[in-house]
Amino acid sequence: MGVGDFWLPFGTSLVAAAVTSLGIHTIRRFASWGQQNTSYFICFAAGVLISASFLHIIPKSLSMNIAAPAWLLAGFLALHLFNRFVTAFVCERNPNSKDYVIGVIPLLGIGFHSFIDGFIYSIAFNVSILTGSLATLGMVLHEFPEGIVTYLLLLRSGFSERRALLLAAIAAAATTPLGMLLSYPFVSAVSPDVLGALLAVSAGALVYVGATHLLPRAEREAKRFSVLALLGGVLVAVIIVMSKA
Repeated sequence: MGVGDFWLPFGTSLVAAAVTSLGIHTIRRFASWGQQNTSYFICFAAGVLISASFLHIIPKSLSMNIAAPAWLLAGFLALHLFNRFVTAFVCERNPNSKDYVIGVIPLLGIGFHSFIDGFIYSIAFNVSILTGSLATLGMVLHEFPEGIVTYLLLLRSGFSERRALLLAAIAAAATTPLGMLLSYPFVSAVSPDVLGALLAVSAGALVYVGATHLLPRAEREAKRFSVLALLGGVLVAVIIVMSKA
């Protein structure tokens, strides 16, 4: 790709980061309301993450790497082991932060996923402007709720507003242009096998986040309309996948 081609993927990655930041800013402005309805956002996030993984990320990784199931398992187990580490060495030493992992685990999963999004921008625009534009349309749709959910989960797990804002901005927003910048010089050399493996690891991490952290947490609180929020997340994931088709 030429120098001029750099600005297409870089510009779209900045748009994605801006949309995520807008979500964080919006929910911070209405923090009280957000705290009262965190369970709904948790259910919504679970619906988005699990559905997007099964409907798009996993099938895509399977089409690119024959060993994708092994990488999927690796991503799932890696998040599980990290969860055990945080529980053993952080939560047990600080009983007041027993919900710490509720924020940290999703933070890692979303951060890695957003980082891989940056790779996808570079690769999609390397194929063609149309392919990159279609990828942008689908991927940017999930950035706004992603920023909201990341920030709220950090708050709920005991982080201060300032630290939650900083970590959410880094993990959910800044990682996308960072991934694009790091991948751009090597995009022509990135093989489908490598990208497929990365996508599978990301999917395994996101399924773990949604199925073992978000949904059980929401079920304990048993909010009246939590099922509707979950179905709303599924619907958004379906729309995203259809827009990428």
